[in-house]
Amino acid sequence: MAEYTTLEKIRLQKIEELRAEGIDPYPARAERTHTSAQAAAEFESDETREVKATLAGRIRASRAMGKVSFAHIEDGGGKIQLFFRINELGKDRVDFFNRMFDLGDFIQASGVMFRTKTGEVTLHVHDFKLLAKSITPLPADKDVIQEDGTVIRYAALESPEIRARQRYADLAVNPDVRETFRKRAALIKALRTFLDDHEFLEVETPILQPLYGGAAARPFETHHNELEQDMYLRISFELYLKRLLVGNLERVYEIGRDFRNEGVSFKHNPEFTQLEFYWAYADYLQVMELTEQMVAYAAEQVTGSSKIKYGEYELEFKPPWKRVELRVGILETSGIDIAEHKTAEALFKAIKERQPKAAPDPKSTRGKLIDFLLSEFLEPTLIQPTFLYNYPRDISPLAKSLPGDPLTVERFEGYTAGFELCNAFTELNDPLDQEQRFLEMGRDYEADDEQKHPLDEDYLRAMRYGMPPNGGFGMGVDRLAMLLINKHSIRDVLLFPALRKEGFGE
Repeated sequence: MAEYTTLEKIRLQKIEELRAEGIDPYPARAERTHTSAQAAAEFESDETREVKATLAGRIRASRAMGKVSFAHIEDGGGKIQLFFRINELGKDRVDFFNRMFDLGDFIQASGVMFRTKTGEVTLHVHDFKLLAKSITPLPADKDVIQEDGTVIRYAALESPEIRARQRYADLAVNPDVRETFRKRAALIKALRTFLDDHEFLEVETPILQPLYGGAAARPFETHHNELEQDMYLRISFELYLKRLLVGNLERVYEIGRDFRNEGVSFKHNPEFTQLEFYWAYADYLQVMELTEQMVAYAAEQVTGSSKIKYGEYELEFKPPWKRVELRVGILETSGIDIAEHKTAEALFKAIKERQPKAAPDPKSTRGKLIDFLLSEFLEPTLIQPTFLYNYPRDISPLAKSLPGDPLTVERFEGYTAGFELCNAFTELNDPLDQEQRFLEMGRDYEADDEQKHPLDEDYLRAMRYGMPPNGGFGMGVDRLAMLLINKHSIRDVLLFPALRKEGFGE
């Protein structure tokens, strides 16, 4: 049971008094003819005519001044002032408002729009009713109306932990947070529009899967009681989307949730939004061109420009992006040519010789050592949008090899602001080669290694029917949202990020 504060107990007492007077503090019906923005716009379009309106919103500020009272309410369209006067409502009704309504309550008010002597568009209230009583004061319920009509806010909700844990309160008191998630919605809409306009078909694939795959990550496990079968929350859409290519759906995409049972950081959340698409008869170079076009389009739709401000950086997403071969980038930033070191042992020795302060795991595979060099030395230098391309086969089990070079695959990753944004391949469509790579991954990695890919017999069966050559793409939508909205933690672009249980470790 909740333990109520003194202020909450006072509000609970008001609820009892309201009910004793036959007033429902949470009525089932509300009436609204205008949002605050609509009412203000209609009035300002012609201030000579009478504009009647019924508004509804949360009380954000109020003050009593003898025979009149003022309040500001907030709805999804913004804030607007209410004006209560004894002449129209009677003393009892104005006193009732001042006595029984608190900051945070939801109110419905009907009246006529006018402009005050200070120039503020206001609703002159002729009738009102309570829509919902607030028991717990919002963290920022410190709005104070000055004599000149301006509003000053005190003690805004600032704690990142509380804001993420109580997103409902964060949204209620911080308009900029509401704008963040409107922009996020605009981003997803832009991505859909771009792909739809390029003749991609949006599809849905299973979230609960009998076998996980398509990425290097540890899955969440669960159990289906009726089927008596272990299941996994998906870590990728890839293998299901590519099955659709076998079925002659030539351009498919999905925007949805993936789940990876791994660490949390400023750019990682166990549950995140992913965009993946697969394009029959295309390769990674065509996908590269489409990617830069898509991201630039999304930036323009969300921010109005392909050039954005992200922290200290000014990023330009207008095509073409810079292109750097992975081997060359690692050589330039670490001094190590990965092509000269064909085994894990040789590469580890080279790292210790040329970068003695580096600390890779000596038990790492060659692929993991290359990934270490990428993340430690090259990635932090990639500020402007850049494509790294041509990756070692060791860390790309689903990509097609470069012609004449079986150890290098046609893969690229997009980077900006020092972190990975997207990943793409010329996809492997040879079922025999794919089976061999699954077997290699099973042999070379420990059973609990997140880099290990389980052998998916059904996927191989689909490939044996014949899969067209294709290019595949994946991007974390949350990371793109961070860039376009200028947020430096993934928590700030997720409505409900994963958090430790309250009180953990106390």
